[in-house]
Amino acid sequence: MSGTLRKNISIGAEVAIVLKEDQRSGNLTEGIVSRILTKSPQHPHGIKVQLEDGQVGRVKEIL
Repeated sequence: MSGTLRKNISIGAEVAIVLKEDQRSGNLTEGIVSRILTKSPQHPHGIKVQLEDGQVGRVKEIL
């Protein structure tokens, strides 16, 4: 499932995100959502979230 719609993402969901430093390479980081940082209902590059381990990035895939 795509990570561009905020309604599809919930706290505790397992997601694959792209970190800021990985945007060029496209490396994905998997983790559990602890906070949803994007306030708008959608974002073309993915909803920004914080994972339980503190990493912040945009959701590319909901697992």
